[in-house]
Amino acid sequence: MLKTSRIHFREMIAEDWKAIHQYASQEIVSQYQPWGPNHEADTITYVNEVIYDANRNPRERYAFAIVEKQSNLLIGAGELQITSFANRVGEIGYVLHPDYWGKGIATEAGQLLLKFGFEDLQLHRLFATCDPRNKASEKVLKKLDMTLEGVMRESILLKDRWRDSMLFSMLEHEWTDKKGLN
Repeated sequence: MLKTSRIHFREMIAEDWKAIHQYASQEIVSQYQPWGPNHEADTITYVNEVIYDANRNPRERYAFAIVEKQSNLLIGAGELQITSFANRVGEIGYVLHPDYWGKGIATEAGQLLLKFGFEDLQLHRLFATCDPRNKASEKVLKKLDMTLEGVMRESILLKDRWRDSMLFSMLEHEWTDKKGLN
């Protein structure tokens, strides 16, 4: 099981849409994302897609509920999408309810996603992107020791305009070196 002292990951279930909607419906949460703020139907569709994707073979998408251990509340989601099986590459992402921002939980979730990708899925390269204006997410990716590769110009259509994306990555040997496994 993927866990830290404060959070754990679990597979999503249909009823999770209510807890997810509490944050996915907020403008502040989706301001740097191509989705949202969600209507109830959007959030229900997202959870149904996650459950469907969890049963595909081969599985390309791992979307986990982030649950706070102390309260047992769903407080966010962490995802790992395999973008190339042949090259063993995946993309990670995370989102949290704003009540949990600035507490190090996104960094813990990122660590769990890296661990899962490198140790369980045996991927070679993991990457993440963030809007250059999203300084909090940039800070998380730097705390994870991911390398800033550069800025992809106008890579995502964000609501009504194009958005640049900062590209961060980590390689398998960097994870192994970081964990002292070499």
